[in-house]
Amino acid sequence: MSDMVHVIAVITTNAGQRAEVLALFNANVPAVLAEDGCIEYGAATDTPDAGPFQTNYGEDTFVVIEKWASMGALMAHAAAPHMKSYGAATKDMLADRKIHILSST
Repeated sequence: MSDMVHVIAVITTNAGQRAEVLALFNANVPAVLAEDGCIEYGAATDTPDAGPFQTNYGEDTFVVIEKWASMGALMAHAAAPHMKSYGAATKDMLADRKIHILSST
């Protein structure tokens, strides 16, 4: 059994603010990738023309895909000063945020 933790965060911005939030997100990525226990951390958006089987999130939403070595590493990430700064900078631009924390089975 692995201690690895997977996170899928669905971030919906206020209308028309996704690009601005993504710019702030991407500026923060190097600091997150440097954290102990960070295996993967990045944003993804809908792939255009993926076919009829795709369910799009929409133009104001992006998904953060994360992989952490342990729950402790994820908790340290959540408390990191650069994450608090990012949260403060973006909070008024977000319409919704859903965080899914998953374990390998």
